[in-house]
Amino acid sequence: MRNLMHLITVLIVSFSCGPKTQQYNLSETSTVFENANVIDVRTGEIEKCHVVIDGQVIDQVIPAGNPAEWGQANVIDAANHYLLPGLAEMHAHIPAGEWNEPLVQETLFLYLSNGITTIRGMLGNPVHLPLREKAANQEILSPRIFTSSPSLNGNTVRTPEEAREKVSTYAREGYDFLKLHPGIRKHVFDTLVKTAQEVGIPYAGHVSNLVGIRHALKNGYQTVDHVDGFLEGLVPEDAGVNPTENGFFGYNFTDLAKMESIPELVALSKKNKVWVVPTQALFDRWFSPIPAEELVNQPEMKYMSPETRNNWIESKNNLTEGDSYEKEKWQQFQEIRYQLIQSLHEDGQGLLLGSDAPQVFNVPGFSIHHELQGMLDAGLSPLEAIQIGTINPALFFGGNFGEIKKGMEADLILVNDNPLDNLENLRNPIGVMARGQWIDQNTIQKRLEQIAKQYE
Repeated sequence: MRNLMHLITVLIVSFSCGPKTQQYNLSETSTVFENANVIDVRTGEIEKCHVVIDGQVIDQVIPAGNPAEWGQANVIDAANHYLLPGLAEMHAHIPAGEWNEPLVQETLFLYLSNGITTIRGMLGNPVHLPLREKAANQEILSPRIFTSSPSLNGNTVRTPEEAREKVSTYAREGYDFLKLHPGIRKHVFDTLVKTAQEVGIPYAGHVSNLVGIRHALKNGYQTVDHVDGFLEGLVPEDAGVNPTENGFFGYNFTDLAKMESIPELVALSKKNKVWVVPTQALFDRWFSPIPAEELVNQPEMKYMSPETRNNWIESKNNLTEGDSYEKEKWQQFQEIRYQLIQSLHEDGQGLLLGSDAPQVFNVPGFSIHHELQGMLDAGLSPLEAIQIGTINPALFFGGNFGEIKKGMEADLILVNDNPLDNLENLRNPIGVMARGQWIDQNTIQKRLEQIAKQYE
């Protein structure tokens, strides 16, 4: 009887005490996302965890279970919410201003407000070099920045000597890579490549008509952006076209493209480790039949100045009005791009998420959601679309980010609903963390309202 009473007492005490509270003596420099649904962007698996941030890095990922006391840490209640790594915008533009100029600060914040914690600036300027360092040292609120050189194109590198001089200078000045634009002649391109390889600086961007996609891929571009040159590469040699008459990214050659050539180009991209940044949002918006008046009235346009909006309307109308532009041909052009994007994703070196912002009707940050939709339209799954904006950029840069793991830099997005169910759930995040700096939804909305108000 005595043993029975003792057993009953133990059971009563056990049930009344409940689960043991775990004690974590964290300092005020730590942040905890408590009970978050953590998305593994490699597998798509979701696990309820506590994610502990110490300074700029993820210190612990703890399976949720027993209650916990976190000491002095800042605790964010993430129950029923979803946590995933920050996104990269791999074809971004930054205004050519000093770090403290309002337009620069606005643009960087627009990226952050949409969960973009890494940007790859695609038109460099000397002022972007100190900006990159201030971002790296967290002296300013900014995504992580990688920056190209100023443009190398048919006007800036007209001779092999000019190419050699500019490539050497830009490498010495510390740009992350060279930005190539159209118009470079083939023999000048070859000198540019030789010099870049000698001084150890990569090159990326457009493919000049006189260079061609095959020669570009064989010479080891770091990335080809916009899927530039690929459609032209599908035109058989016996078509006898003038390569300079290709139109908007090959649109004029749409009817001549041979789909059976896609595997060859994709294999070349993989063999030479050339990534592709699709910027499909450009083709879905700037080059689409959607009326400019419809696009300019979308809510995100309030973050752009009236002058910018008017310029975008004019640019779109100039490009898509007239007898040379046909909706049916654009649809055919789009289908070719979708096939290229899907094949480059499945069998090439891979894709990197990039929308080209700010560009015509592509508002910084907001345009990445249009790009994600473009990837779905091209046949990627929501998980695959997220992967090309997280783990692929981290692999590309050799960076310590892009996943939620111990020791990774703390770039995070907290959202209400599961983005693997619907990528629209990435819009209006509860908050964004950029290397340990937490920006909550209230702060985001207030700052966005300030930006919009000045452009009323």
